[in-house]
Amino acid sequence: MNEYSQGEPSPSSPSSGANEGGSSSAQRRRRGSRGGRNRTRSSTGTTNPNSHSADSAPEAGSVDPQRRPQIGDTRPAPRAATAASSASSSSGEAKKPEGKSGNNKRRRGGRGRSGGSGANRARESAVLDADIVERRRGRERNGRPVGRYLMCVQVRDGFTQVAVLEGRKLIEHYVSRPADDANQIYGNIYIGRVQNVLPGMEAAFVDISTPKNAVLYRGDVQYDTEDIVEKPEDKRIEEILKARQLILCQVTKNPISAKGARLTQEVSLPGRFVVLIPHSKTYGISKRLPDDERKRLRSVLDRVKPAEHGLIVRTAAEHATEQELRADMARLLEEWERIDAAAKKATGPTLLYREPSVAVRVIREEFNAEYRGVIIDDQQLYEDVKGYVGAFNPELADRVELYGSTSTSGGVDTAEGEESDAPTLPIFENYHVHEQLHKALDRKVWLPSGGSLIIEHTEALTVIDVNTGKNVGTSNLEETVFHNNLEAAEEIALQLRLRDIGGIIVIDFIDMEIKENRRKVVDSFRSALSRDKTRTQVLDVSDLGLVEMTRKRIGEGLLTSFATPCPDCDARGIVVDYGLIG
Repeated sequence: MNEYSQGEPSPSSPSSGANEGGSSSAQRRRRGSRGGRNRTRSSTGTTNPNSHSADSAPEAGSVDPQRRPQIGDTRPAPRAATAASSASSSSGEAKKPEGKSGNNKRRRGGRGRSGGSGANRARESAVLDADIVERRRGRERNGRPVGRYLMCVQVRDGFTQVAVLEGRKLIEHYVSRPADDANQIYGNIYIGRVQNVLPGMEAAFVDISTPKNAVLYRGDVQYDTEDIVEKPEDKRIEEILKARQLILCQVTKNPISAKGARLTQEVSLPGRFVVLIPHSKTYGISKRLPDDERKRLRSVLDRVKPAEHGLIVRTAAEHATEQELRADMARLLEEWERIDAAAKKATGPTLLYREPSVAVRVIREEFNAEYRGVIIDDQQLYEDVKGYVGAFNPELADRVELYGSTSTSGGVDTAEGEESDAPTLPIFENYHVHEQLHKALDRKVWLPSGGSLIIEHTEALTVIDVNTGKNVGTSNLEETVFHNNLEAAEEIALQLRLRDIGGIIVIDFIDMEIKENRRKVVDSFRSALSRDKTRTQVLDVSDLGLVEMTRKRIGEGLLTSFATPCPDCDARGIVVDYGLIG
């Protein structure tokens, strides 16, 4: 039953003279209509006396405290002004409420936003940097660092070796000798003199004061576009470079066999966290970093990047603070200013910048919280590396240890992970590096299930043959071959990384009848190669059952570091008896 009495019409019903149909039409309003506010008419066209018409509307300035805002109101009546407006209703002027009006509201995201003062932002940045440094310290167990990798550095008269172990397995090995200064020149910056330009090869040979002239291809040439009238892509190398011209260049590939080094004119200076590319617009962040970290680093780079130089953030910059990035970039800028000044004074082929020693270079490229330690058996090198790491990663400086000190005890690494009190062995013998190096120099590699790999090097490419060997399987031939190939895929990826094999590589897996098995083997091989920082490209299985791939070739590999060509067979592996020819 309606709560309103019969003599008083309900707000939801028309007057007594209106029918039911008129009730619905009288109460229907057009939503959003500005001029027809609060107007209700009956079906006969007469105005409802109980409705609020324009004539009976309250004066401007009087506000009904019981009235609710309705559709069509320009703005709701402010509650704070109710008492003041009722007191001045006779004058017909409503006073403005105290406080700020709507016109004085700040824009969203405006400069006057009270998001915190500079001191607050600096405090938040300091807290953020402290959290980042804490995360970068790495994991520890019982007060000792825990990590997936270990780096061992062995220094002997005339050469230095660096071994990287994953668990106890050797995965990378580097050798450096003073005699290799003429060949191990990757990353060095020179002033070179153009010897001759070959239009047919689209290349130029450049003298950089090494035994062999280096080669500079057209795609690696840099020039000032303001001096070019035609389109840059139409400019030929003989129009850019002239004989006897002095140019600034950097080595991107070591000389290999009879080939000279490869050069580029796009110079880059690598640091711990960033790579500086002078006079370039290059701007990038390592794709190996997670998306949230890339977003954070991009915001930092927008503030620290120099306008006239390019910058690339390295993978090692994960969790790096803004102060560390600025310090690293400032050091590289100072280095570039020194190189640029020396280049302007040079009158002939000159070495302007040399890459640091192999130990410092490997630590700069790889050392992070995933390493449980760097163990060095030379006092001088230990102090140099300790100072380098302390300058850029002070939270990891305690992981650099001197072999034979109290921290390492100089003991033998036992199976239980504890160190015995036996007399000190050479560092490579203690960590079983020398055993794995002997196997890495063999042409035959055994697989866990009894299969084997045969690795042969030629002038143009490297061939790897997969054999079942002693693996006879248990169920059927296809299953045996499939599992043997899976083991081979993992081992080949490791051997390519350990032996530093580059160039074109052809792998002859054992033939498999099932197409899905072939796909799984290639997928497993690509997944294993993803842990290799050197760029690789793998093709699918060909019609002949071969897998073709390429791996960026920088040096001549592990075998060349420990071997010299045989003087009797001239590195052919056989001795020809010319006496039989007559």
